[in-house]
Amino acid sequence: MTWQCLSSIPSVFARRAPAKGSACGQVPMCTLLQTASSNQRDHSKSSSSGMRRISTATHFYQNKQLEALASRPATRLTLRQLVYFGKYMNEDRLIKSANYVRTELPVRIAHRLRDMQALPYVVVTQEGVAKVYELYWNAFDKFRRYPEITNLQENDAFCKFVRELLNEHKWVIPNLSLGLSLSSPYLLPDRLDTFMRRMLVSRISRRVLAEHHIALTEAVKSRNNPSSPHDSVGIICTGLQVQDSIERCASYLRKRPHDSEEETRSGAVSDADWPEIIVDGHKDTRFAYIREHLEYIIFELLKNSLRATRVKHPTADVLPPVRMTVVASDNDVYLRISDQGGGLVSPEIKSPSDLFSFSHVRNAGRLADARLGALRSLSSSRQGMTATVSEQIGKWQQNADKDAPANGVNPHPRIGIGLPMSNIYATYFGGSLELVSLDGYGTDVYVRLPKLGKNLEGIEL
Repeated sequence: MTWQCLSSIPSVFARRAPAKGSACGQVPMCTLLQTASSNQRDHSKSSSSGMRRISTATHFYQNKQLEALASRPATRLTLRQLVYFGKYMNEDRLIKSANYVRTELPVRIAHRLRDMQALPYVVVTQEGVAKVYELYWNAFDKFRRYPEITNLQENDAFCKFVRELLNEHKWVIPNLSLGLSLSSPYLLPDRLDTFMRRMLVSRISRRVLAEHHIALTEAVKSRNNPSSPHDSVGIICTGLQVQDSIERCASYLRKRPHDSEEETRSGAVSDADWPEIIVDGHKDTRFAYIREHLEYIIFELLKNSLRATRVKHPTADVLPPVRMTVVASDNDVYLRISDQGGGLVSPEIKSPSDLFSFSHVRNAGRLADARLGALRSLSSSRQGMTATVSEQIGKWQQNADKDAPANGVNPHPRIGIGLPMSNIYATYFGGSLELVSLDGYGTDVYVRLPKLGKNLEGIEL
C-alpha cells in the first residue's frame, strides 16, 4: 500500500450558485448577509482568543478552496492497509502518514461542510448546528493551510495540532444531536437519518486516521521501550481477545449503583445485584480490530441489557442472567447478546430498527424534554462527548487491579446515542448490528464484525 499526498489545489474552481429562493433547501445568500452582522459579535469574541473565524455569509457559497476539496473523493482505507503500513514504521513512512492525514482530513471535512450547506435554513439555524458548522469550517481552514511535514520535529508539532482539534470537537456529537432533534419536524425521516449517519461515520473516520497516526508516532518514540505493547499497530490491536473485552466491560458495568436516576425514572427497580453475564461459544477468539470500537459496542449493548433486565424484574431477588455468545467463522466474528428484559417494541417504537433513527417520526423519544435537556447540559459541559468507554468509567483504583474502576462507571445521560453509535461502529468496516425483539420476554442482539480486515471504510460520499 502507498500513502500518497493529494495533488495541489486548483487555483480556480467554478462557483456553484444557489437557486432562487429556498425551494431547493439551500440558504439564500441575501438571508445569510442579513444574519452576518448579528453573528459578528460572536465572531469577534472568538477572534480575541486566536481562533480564525469567518462570517458564514462570506464563505457559504463562494469559497473556491472548499469547492475544490469537496469535489475530490475520499481515499478510503481498509483495516488491513492500516496494519500493513504501520507494522514496519520508520521515519520516512511516518512522514508519509502525517502528510496523508494532513491532506485527507480536509477533503472529508469539506464533504460534510457541503452536506450542512445543503440543509434548509431552518435546520442550519437550529441550536447546536451552527456551532458544529463553525467548528468544521475552522478545522477545514486550518488543515488546508498547514504546511507539508518533512521531518520528525515537524511531525511532533503536527500531532500536537491534531490533538488540539480533536479536543475542540468533543462537543460535536451532543450539539449535532440536539440540533437535528429540534429540526426533526422540518426534515423527512430518511433525509434526517441519512444526514446524521454521514456526519457520524465521517467523524469516526477522521478520528481513526488522526488517532492512528498519533499512536504510530508514539510507537516510534518508544520503540526501544520493552514495556511498550507488541500486539498493537497504532490504535489497532492485532490480537484482540474478545472475551477479555467482554469481561472488562462487564466489570465496569456491574460496579454501577442500582438506584441511579435513570433507572428510578423507569419505576421501581430490584435491589438485587446486577445480572450475571455468562460468556459461551468460542471464548478464545482473537482477531485484529480497533479495541475502542469493539468495547464501545459491547459496553453499550450490555448496559442496555442490564438496565432492561432490572426494570423488567422489579421484585426479583436474583435477576435472570445476560448471556453473551462468541462465534468465529473463517471470515467473521459474531456476538450474540440475549437478555430477559422484556423486548424493545413499545407504543413509541414500532420496529427495533427505529431505535437507530434520529427522527421523532420513527422514535418519539427524540423530542422528549428530558433528552433535550440532557443534550443541552452535555453540549455545554466541560467534558463533551467522544463516544468511548474510557470517558464513562470512574477513576482507576490505585492498586494492582488496573482493570476495575474505583467508583464504577459514570455513563452518558440517557440521550439515545449509544445504539446508533454502536450500529455505526459495527458497520464502519463492513459489519452489521441487528436487534431482534421477543416482545414481553427479552431481546437478542446480533453483531457481525469482519475478521480479515479487507473492507474499506464505510464512508458515504
